[in-house]
Amino acid sequence: MGTVEDESLLTAFLRSVKVGDVLTGTVAAVAQSETTVVLDAFAGDPVGVIGPLDLSWRFSGRFAAGIVEVGGRVSAEVIAVDLRKRQVRLSRSATENPQLWAYLTALRPGQRLSGTVAAVERFGVFVDLDDGPDHPVFPGVGFISMPELSWRRFEDPSEVVSVGERITCEFLVFDTCNGEARLSLRATQPDPFKHFEQFARSVHVGDVLHGSVSKVVPFGVFVRVADGIEGLIPLSELPAPSVEASGDEVQVGDAVTVIVVEIDPLRRRLTLSRRGRGSGPGGA
Repeated sequence: MGTVEDESLLTAFLRSVKVGDVLTGTVAAVAQSETTVVLDAFAGDPVGVIGPLDLSWRFSGRFAAGIVEVGGRVSAEVIAVDLRKRQVRLSRSATENPQLWAYLTALRPGQRLSGTVAAVERFGVFVDLDDGPDHPVFPGVGFISMPELSWRRFEDPSEVVSVGERITCEFLVFDTCNGEARLSLRATQPDPFKHFEQFARSVHVGDVLHGSVSKVVPFGVFVRVADGIEGLIPLSELPAPSVEASGDEVQVGDAVTVIVVEIDPLRRRLTLSRRGRGSGPGGA
C-alpha cells in the first residue's frame, strides 16, 4: 500500500464494511496485543484486527498463540470500523458462539430479564437467564456486579441472593469481552435514597441531628438520621478517644447527636461530625 490509488481502494473498502458483517481471512501475525488478518474481501495489507479479548470467550486471558496461528483461517464479525487507523476491528468470539452473540446483541438497556441464580462469587453473581443460551465458560450468561446487587450496604453477595433463587433484573449492557449480559438487580428495587434531594433541601451544614448508629466500620461510624437516610462520621470527626477505636466508644443501636458537615446530593452522601458533642451514647 502507499499509492494514491491504493489508499482510495482501502478507503472505499472501509466505507463498504458495516458492523455486523462476517468476514473471513488469513492470519498474518499473532502478538499479545492483537492478531492481524488479511481479509479475503481486501487482499492487500492486513487491515483486519482481532483484540486479545475478542479471540475467544472460551480461552479468555490466554495468549493469542494458543488460539490462532499465522496462516490459519478465521471467520469473525465486524465490531467497529476505524477510518483513522485504517482498520476493521473483528470479533472471533461472535462467530465462535453465534447463538450467544445473537441473543446478547438483541437485548436492549432497561429490558427486564428473569432467571435463576447459578453461582454466587465474591466478585458478583452469575444468573442463568430463562431465555438465554448456555455460556461456553461461565455458569450463566447473566452477571451482576457487586454495586448492582442492592442499594443497601452488604459485605458478601450471599447476603443478597442465594444459589437457586429466582430473580428479575434489568439489562445494562452487553459485555463483549466476556460474552455476558451485565445486569442490575437493584434497578428493580425501590431506591432508598430517592428522597435524598428532598432531605438535602431541608437540612443545612451546621444543623444538629439525632439518629442511631447503624454500623461501625474501620473508617468511621454510619448513623441513620431519617428513614432511608444514613450519614457517615469519619474517624477524623469522632471525639478524640474514638479515633483509635470507634467500636469501643459507640455500638450499633446507640442514640447519637451529630452535626452536618457536608451534603453531597449528586453522590447521595451525608458527612456528619460528633466533635464537641461528647463521646458517650446520646452524645449531647
